[in-house]
Amino acid sequence: MPGGAGSVGVVSAGPPSVGASTSLYSAIRFGLELLELGLVVCHRVHDTTLRHLSSLRNNQSISFHHPTISNASMAPSVFYPPSQLSPASALALSQQAPAVLRSSPASRALFSAPEKPELWIQYESLIISCLRTGDEDAANECLRRLLARFGPENERVQAFNGLIKEAEASNNGELEDVLKEYNGLLSENDTNIPIAKRRIALLRSLGKVAEAASKLVQLLEFSPTDGEAWAELSDIYLCQGLYPQAIYAMEEVLVLAPNAWNIHARLGELLYMAATAPGVAGGSYQKYMAEALKRFSRSIELCDDYLRGYYGLKSVSQKLLNDGAKSTKQSDDNELTLPDTKTIEQLNELATAKLSEIVRHCAAHERGWRGYDEATVAAARELLSEDAPSAAK
Repeated sequence: MPGGAGSVGVVSAGPPSVGASTSLYSAIRFGLELLELGLVVCHRVHDTTLRHLSSLRNNQSISFHHPTISNASMAPSVFYPPSQLSPASALALSQQAPAVLRSSPASRALFSAPEKPELWIQYESLIISCLRTGDEDAANECLRRLLARFGPENERVQAFNGLIKEAEASNNGELEDVLKEYNGLLSENDTNIPIAKRRIALLRSLGKVAEAASKLVQLLEFSPTDGEAWAELSDIYLCQGLYPQAIYAMEEVLVLAPNAWNIHARLGELLYMAATAPGVAGGSYQKYMAEALKRFSRSIELCDDYLRGYYGLKSVSQKLLNDGAKSTKQSDDNELTLPDTKTIEQLNELATAKLSEIVRHCAAHERGWRGYDEATVAAARELLSEDAPSAAK
């Protein structure tokens, strides 16, 4: 097999060499980020909603609207990151597993057609979705095929192997055994990033939040440009009520992805939570609210149909108007200050109009407005209904 990255040659009947597996697997890493910290819940106890839905597996099909495709109703694609799928969508995706496994041979002959990277992306995606819905047999079959192709030494395959063991664990004792395996692998190779991330996620699952944060800081010292790790660290700090640290970590994500509108909105949410936390001084309140207003405004500037951005802008501007906050003068250290009341009112009106438009079109199930999550639309509708009585007065 050619050694260049991204090259795909004819696969021999025997097990591939480590070099060959590394070459192909590094070529398809861009396809999916399936080992996202904290986004994939492995233990079956934590996914009761999916367990309930899995009872529908053989009884009915579930149609859904793909989050990135607004004009069509279709089955979820196995190439879409499964960690971002809704429970119903994950179930629909896992139902494709039997067909995918039947359509591709478990072993490849010497003179068979060249393999395609998409096949391994399919297996990865199906492992996650099948674990979420309780189809562990299909997940194990996908893993066996990855093991046969890339070998047990492949770091990404090791992480999927650990992920399945976490899902199959029936108690904390078995999860502790998986944690020991992770520690053993990292003692042999402390640069094994997929296993390091699985260990952090498992520590959080076991309630060892402080240890998870410590391991995550160590990971970031080794890989400071890992935006996923910074986002996870921000979430850990948030769970502990450490708002300044959570904001700092999310700002690091923004440094790595300055035009990510969802990250701007997430940072705005953290700032809003910090501003409204008990015991916040008046000066800090205005500082946090001014920065939150800026972040939400930037998110809708980058994506003018981003519901979460408009929701945050509406929440912040409405609270400022209700509290009667006044604009402040620019300080000597160039700290961001609140705009005047008229500007805040205009931002509030803009957010209200856009949220109303989104809710109205989604309620009518109009084409081009089907990509929004139902729970998010319901939250926007509730926010608008809360504002209606005050507007009537």
